[in-house]
Amino acid sequence: MLAVRSLHVAIDSVVALRGLSLDVPDGRMVGLVGRNGAGKTTLMRTLMGHLAPTNGSVELDGKDLLALPAHARAGLGIGYMPEDRGLVPELTVEENILLPIWVGRGLVEAERLALVYRAIPELVEMRARRALLLSGGQQKLVALARALAAGTRLLLLDEPFEGVAPALAKRLAEVIASLKGSAVSVLIAQSDLNHARRLVDTEFVVERGTNVGDQVAA
Repeated sequence: MLAVRSLHVAIDSVVALRGLSLDVPDGRMVGLVGRNGAGKTTLMRTLMGHLAPTNGSVELDGKDLLALPAHARAGLGIGYMPEDRGLVPELTVEENILLPIWVGRGLVEAERLALVYRAIPELVEMRARRALLLSGGQQKLVALARALAAGTRLLLLDEPFEGVAPALAKRLAEVIASLKGSAVSVLIAQSDLNHARRLVDTEFVVERGTNVGDQVAA
């Protein structure tokens, strides 16, 4: 469903990706494992259109993803959870969740909100709270909810378990695990797969921006 081939990306003349390739099949969960600075976040930002590659290709359902502007990615059914959460502090929880729905087309607000609140019911009581008043762990849940709202085809989760308490990491894993068997494909980037190894079907290892060895069936 997602096919990344020989992707090269430079940031301020520093090469961050050096021919990285991976596949995320339909309805599968794939892990991307690498140390800090290995290129995981660079790949995620490139897939979302925040960075432009110097070489390589990316296809989503056979379409050239790199030919599309960044604002069109959510409209393709891609949900993105960045490592730093990326919430708008002055907006409410619900407004943050709805941001990609407002940008994209073809998604019904009420339907996507209902899906999100079924998956993460603890957000219902804080829906009117501004994001700046949330704890770091609560912000992680909202960032995941926002990705779920837009991600009808693909979820890109960058270090979803990083910096959170064990109980919350377990809760995040439960929400992600609930997507197993659905039509949504998931790419999880992690420094290690301690929290996600039982979730993923396949894992790719990246080091210094390129693949290390062959993909591993988890």
